This record gives sequence, C-alpha cells and structure tokens, in this order.
Amino acid sequence: MVVGDSTFHLEPAVAGQTSRLILVSGPARSGKSRWAEHLLHHHPVVTYIATAATRPDDRDWQIRLEAHRKRRPDHWSVAESGDELVNVIDNLAPGQSVLIDALGGFVAHHLELTASEWYQLCERLIATIRSSHCTFVLVIEETGWGVVPPTRIGGLFRDRLGSLAQALDRVADGAWLVLQGRALDLHGLGHEVP
Repeated sequence: MVVGDSTFHLEPAVAGQTSRLILVSGPARSGKSRWAEHLLHHHPVVTYIATAATRPDDRDWQIRLEAHRKRRPDHWSVAESGDELVNVIDNLAPGQSVLIDALGGFVAHHLELTASEWYQLCERLIATIRSSHCTFVLVIEETGWGVVPPTRIGGLFRDRLGSLAQALDRVADGAWLVLQGRALDLHGLGHEVP
C-alpha cells in the first residue's frame, strides 16, 4: 500500500478461493462505512448485511440510513440480519463479496446472553466467516476511547465489542482504522500486542 493512495481497493474473489476477511474500524462519523464501501465498489456481486435495528421512529437514524443507501451501487443486494447474522452468512452463495455494517448491531442484539453463550456465538460467527468462501469487509465501531459507560449494559457492550474485534483480527487478512476521513492500514503499520 502506498501512503496517501485513496484508489486502494480489494480485488474481487476468484473461483475456488478461500474466504477473506478485512476489518474496518473507527469512531462515529469517521468515514469507516465509506471506506468499507470503497473497498468493494468494483466487485460484481456484493451483499450488504445491515445488523442494526431499523428504528423507524428515529428521524436522525433514518437520515443516516438513507445516506448509506444512496452511496451503495445499484447492483448490491441488501440483507437485514437482526440477531441472525450467523445464519445469514451461512446461507450466502460462495464467491461473492459481503459488507457487514456493523459489528455493534450484532453485539447489541445479544447482550442478554451469558458469558458462555456469548463466547460460543462468537466462535460460531468466526467459524462461519472462515468457511464461507466469500470476501468479507466487516465494519466495527470503536468504543472505549472516551468516558467509561455509566451503566453495566454499556460496559458490557463496550467490552464484548472490543473482545470480538480482537478475536476477528487474529483471523483477518487485513485491518483498517479510519479516523477523520483517513484510512490507516493497521496490519501494515502496527505491531500485534503480545
């Protein structure tokens, strides 16, 4: 990768290729979704998986969703996973590209699980991605850089999201951190914490 090269994108998968996983993380309004979309813009078959609740009564949320819809190429298909992300991935046709936006919706849907149940679900998610023969770009919200959540459930969300992001990074082919509209190649620039 060349520093400052905004033309970088992933090449589409070739027949028989094993799955690929690219992570894109960043805080709110950083440009992480735009970067993830850019990585797959030239892919011929893309399924966009939305994980968040639709929240039809939240006007600001609807405006945000509409901005995402307008950016997506017309040939992309859309799937809403709700709490069934693993099943949606399991039913994808091999060889396509998949944009999952974002991991936080998946975590939020499963906050009621015990620690053991959550661990098992995370293992299933990772195994399903690795066995799918698709190219995945997975958007991950960054949390925990600011104020400590004042509620137990807020802390649980933050901790589960951070732990799952690290587990996914261990099997990822690449990872990007997007801040202030700039994408940084974490695998190329960073060092794994022992």
